[in-house]
Amino acid sequence: MSAIGRNEPCPCGSGKKAKRCCGARRGPSDAELAKAFLATCSREAALRLVRYGLDDIHELFDEMLDLPGRHLALQVSLPRLLPPPLEALRTVVEHDGDASDELVDAALACVDSPQQREALARAVIELAASGAIDRDLADTVIVDLHSRESSFMPMSLLHAMSVLVGATRTPSGLVVVAR
Repeated sequence: MSAIGRNEPCPCGSGKKAKRCCGARRGPSDAELAKAFLATCSREAALRLVRYGLDDIHELFDEMLDLPGRHLALQVSLPRLLPPPLEALRTVVEHDGDASDELVDAALACVDSPQQREALARAVIELAASGAIDRDLADTVIVDLHSRESSFMPMSLLHAMSVLVGATRTPSGLVVVAR
């Protein structure tokens, strides 16, 4: 079935053109908008980071991986009801904390989305603007979030899961008890 054209009568029966009535949502999707936001921010961040040498970038990268443990806003938002891959990761983290890459990748597929990455990018931008983290470190996170194989996303997920099961304290020092 083809899409309804904007100048065709609306299927609701009002007699109005679809563009003036119920019409299908037009424009970019939320995912496309999130990707565009991240692409723009990443390009700007990369231009600021270009002045660093490889050793400095490696240092920033290593420090970036610790951020989800220091700032709750930089942890992936977990759904209330965990799908099987997230539940499997929760169980492993709760019992011994040593999750395989395959398990993390499967769980990450449940929560990794352009909107999630955009939310993390916005959070890191806010932390940098408030002075809570260094701007260059924030830029490193943004560039990493824009990459297909982000290293920040798995760390963010693992920290979020550790806090969920009470294996790790929140950055403010609280222990979360899931019920």
